[in-house]
Amino acid sequence: MELIIAKFGGTSIGNGDKIRKAAQSVVNEYMKGNKVVVVLSAINKTTDDLIKIVDDSVDSNISDKQMAEILSMGEMTSVRVMSSVIESFGVKSEYIDPYCDNWPLITDNNLLEAKIDFPASEAMSKHLMKILDQGVIPVVCGFLGKGPNDEITTLGRGGSDITAFLLGHCLNAAEVIIVTDVDGVMSTDPNKIQKAKKLDKISVEEMRDLATHGAQVLHPHALKYKDPLISVKIISHENGDLSNPGTVIVGPYEGEMMKTTMLYPEPISVVAIVGDGMLKRAGLLSKLTTILAKNDINIFGISAGQNSVTVFVNKKDAQDAYHLLHDMVIDCNELSSLSLGKEIAMLTLVSPDFIETPGIISEITDPLRDNNINIVEISSSQTAVVIFIDWEDGNKAFELVKSVIE
Repeated sequence: MELIIAKFGGTSIGNGDKIRKAAQSVVNEYMKGNKVVVVLSAINKTTDDLIKIVDDSVDSNISDKQMAEILSMGEMTSVRVMSSVIESFGVKSEYIDPYCDNWPLITDNNLLEAKIDFPASEAMSKHLMKILDQGVIPVVCGFLGKGPNDEITTLGRGGSDITAFLLGHCLNAAEVIIVTDVDGVMSTDPNKIQKAKKLDKISVEEMRDLATHGAQVLHPHALKYKDPLISVKIISHENGDLSNPGTVIVGPYEGEMMKTTMLYPEPISVVAIVGDGMLKRAGLLSKLTTILAKNDINIFGISAGQNSVTVFVNKKDAQDAYHLLHDMVIDCNELSSLSLGKEIAMLTLVSPDFIETPGIISEITDPLRDNNINIVEISSSQTAVVIFIDWEDGNKAFELVKSVIE
């Protein structure tokens, strides 16, 4: 006998037929002798519809408490429907929502982006074991929590996945199954490339990076709650079978992506190439990077403008890069000239929170502006911001911006 946490996303229970198929898959596992805890998202698009109704009717004149209670209606409806369908198959079921005395997820009082209180949640989760031991299938609201004053809270994006992973940890489950609208993790979006293939397995860190950069299968925040001893897999609701292999997420979570601010210890040099026709020349960047790569010159950054390309290399390689790229300029009609700039410093800030922090660039650059530190170049991804500044300003800039992500 094993304990399984089965989390169904909104599209997996998007209509009556899907809900019935999901319930049947749960009952089938129960009939094998396994204990199953079901975690549900709101039925497909319910949360979006609720948000739109609020926006259209109340707009900003609504409190966080009111919003959390309204949003909770999606999950509270889905668990009641699912529990009823499971019982229609002749198996006892009980829905669990934040109004229940045995509600397992306890949080702080941040109503719309609540943080988990692990000790309290672990203690309350034990009540689910009593229900399971009675031969009952509990159906738990995903996404929702209960604050210190019994107020309803929400866990933010990826909340239902967090619920599933947390319950898996607290109940020492054998497996967490994420049921979604794809067969598993694909090599890329199958809606964009038909040749996309399902992966049999993927590491936790790879899954986190994929999710961080836009893959919709699993939210990256949820992965930090994954217990390394618990098997996790992602499967499609289409099969109606929780034993489907799907994609297994392997390996332990090595901890949250480190929030770091780094000042590269050596000076960087800038080589700027200009030319009116460079945007019309296919393969120009490839040629540039190939020339440097063949000569073992590492590129720390590269940016392309309307009539210029700027390359950042280590100062010790600057003269070699300068001469190599000059030869390229001479041989290419679309390029006119190049220059070797002064020494600059490279600051790198890394945080998984950047992806969901509006205005983060301003928070980083405002202190530099206020201290008259000029930014030579800036680039960003969903988890990192890289700033190039004058070398003599490097240490001061580092001290000014490092507190932004602490």
